[in-house]
Amino acid sequence: MGMLDIFKGKPTKKVGRRSYYGANTGRLFADFISSSRSADSEIRPSLRILRDRCREISRNHPYAKRYLQIMATNVVGDTGVQMQVRKRNDDNTLDAVGNRLVERAFAAWGRPGFCTADRRLSWVQAQRLFMETLARDGEVLIKKIKNPRDNPFGFTLQFIEADYLDEEYDQRVEDGEIRMGVEIEKGTGRPVAYHLFEDHPHHDHAYGLHTKRNHIRVPADEIIHCFIQERPGQTRGVPPMANVLSKLKMLDGYQEAELVAARTAASKMGFFTSPTGDEFVGDDYDQEAPIMEAEPGTFTQLPAGMSFEAFDPAHPTTAFAEFEKAILRSISSGLGVSYVSLSNNLEGVSYSSIRQGTIEDRDHFKMMQKFMVDHFIDHVYRAWLEMAITNGRINLPMTKYDLFADQVIYRPRGFAWVDPQKEIAANVLALNNGIVSLQDIHAHYGRDTEDVFEQIDRERELADRYSIDTAFQPFGAKFPAEPIIDRGEENGDLQG
Repeated sequence: MGMLDIFKGKPTKKVGRRSYYGANTGRLFADFISSSRSADSEIRPSLRILRDRCREISRNHPYAKRYLQIMATNVVGDTGVQMQVRKRNDDNTLDAVGNRLVERAFAAWGRPGFCTADRRLSWVQAQRLFMETLARDGEVLIKKIKNPRDNPFGFTLQFIEADYLDEEYDQRVEDGEIRMGVEIEKGTGRPVAYHLFEDHPHHDHAYGLHTKRNHIRVPADEIIHCFIQERPGQTRGVPPMANVLSKLKMLDGYQEAELVAARTAASKMGFFTSPTGDEFVGDDYDQEAPIMEAEPGTFTQLPAGMSFEAFDPAHPTTAFAEFEKAILRSISSGLGVSYVSLSNNLEGVSYSSIRQGTIEDRDHFKMMQKFMVDHFIDHVYRAWLEMAITNGRINLPMTKYDLFADQVIYRPRGFAWVDPQKEIAANVLALNNGIVSLQDIHAHYGRDTEDVFEQIDRERELADRYSIDTAFQPFGAKFPAEPIIDRGEENGDLQG
C-alpha cells in the first residue's frame, strides 16, 4: 500500500441496472404502491366503501347512470336471453312435443308473479336487474327458493343485495375458513356456504332501534353468487367503476365549478365608490350595505362624487370542452365502452371510426352475455326444470331431466349493423359461397332458423286463408313461371 493510498476513497459496490424499468426505485417511482397481498386482502378493507360510492355516483352522476343503461340495453335488450330446448329422440329427430312443453312452461314461469319472490319482476326484468347490479356493485347474490307458497312451479328467485354478505366476517372453521362471509373449502377454494345477515345491516327497521346482526348459514347450492374474477383465489367481486371513481368525482366537481363560474359571469354586478367617503343611499339594504337594483334599458344618475366600478369576471374558458373530452375518454376506457357510447357525442365521428368502436363494444357485450348465460341463466333453468318436473308442472319423468337440461340453446339479443343494406348483401354473398349458414345469420340477430321457418310457414298459411298473393318469395333463385302442361291421352291436346 502506497503512502498516498490513504487519500483514496473506499471502492464502491457497482449496482446493476434492473432488467425491467418498471421495477426501478428512483424518485420518479417513489409514489408507486408495491403490494404482495392476496386478492382478498386487498379487497376486504375497501369493498364496502367502493360499493357505497359506486351506488352514490350512479344515483347522481349522469355518465355513471349512462354506463348502467348501456350494459343493460346491450347485454340484455328488450327480449333478454331466449331459451330453446333442442332435445332429440333416439332416431336423432327433434322431440317437438317435449321441447314445446318445456319452453311454454318456462315462458309461463317467466311472467311477473312467479319468477321472483316479490312477484314484481318478469324473467327479462330479472336479467336486467342482474346486469345492472353486476355493473354497479360488482357482484350479484340470488337465493334459489324451492317450494314457495302459491307458486305452481315450485321455484322462484330472491335477489339479495351484497350488503347481506358480511365482508368483515372472517373466521377459521373445520376443513376451511370464512372469508368476507363466504365459507370456502380448504385446498380447493370452493364455496361451501354463505353467511348472510338476517336483515339488511344498514336499514333502520325499528325507527332508530338497531337490530342485532345475526348471521344465517346458507348452503352454497342455494345461492347464486356472480362476480367477475380478476385474480386467482378471489372471493368477492369488485365494482367495475372502481378504477374510474376518482375521475368521475373530479369531473362532476369540475362541471359544477364551471357552472357556478358561468352563472357568476352572467350575473353582472358592480360597486359604488366615493373618494370623500360619503355614504350612498341605495334602494335596499343587505347587512347594512346599500344595494341599488338595475333594470335593462334604464340609466341612473349617481350622486355627486360617486363612481361605478363593474365586477365582470371573464368566463367561460375555452379549455372546458377539450378537458371534458379527455377525462371522458379515460373513463370510457376504464369501463370498457367506447367514448361515443358513453358521452352520446357523435361530433366529428366518421363511418370507419364508429364502425371500429361499435365492433369493440359489441365484442365486450357478447363476452358479458356469455358470462350471464354461464353463471346465471343456465343455473336458473336447471334448478327450475328440476322443481317443475318434481312438482308435476311438466308431465315428464325425472329420468329425462338430463336430456332436457343439457340439450338447450341460449340465444341472447343480436346486433344489427348501422348500414342494413350492406349487411344483408354481405350475408347473401357469404351464404351463396358456403361461408356461413342460415343459422349463423339468424343467430347474429338473436333468432333461430327453425323459428324463422315456422313463422314464414304460418304467414303463408295465413295468406292462403285470405286468398292473398304475396309479392315476395324467400330462398332460392327467382325464375319466371312456367306453364303446367297436361298431355291428354285421347286427343293429345295441350292445356296451359
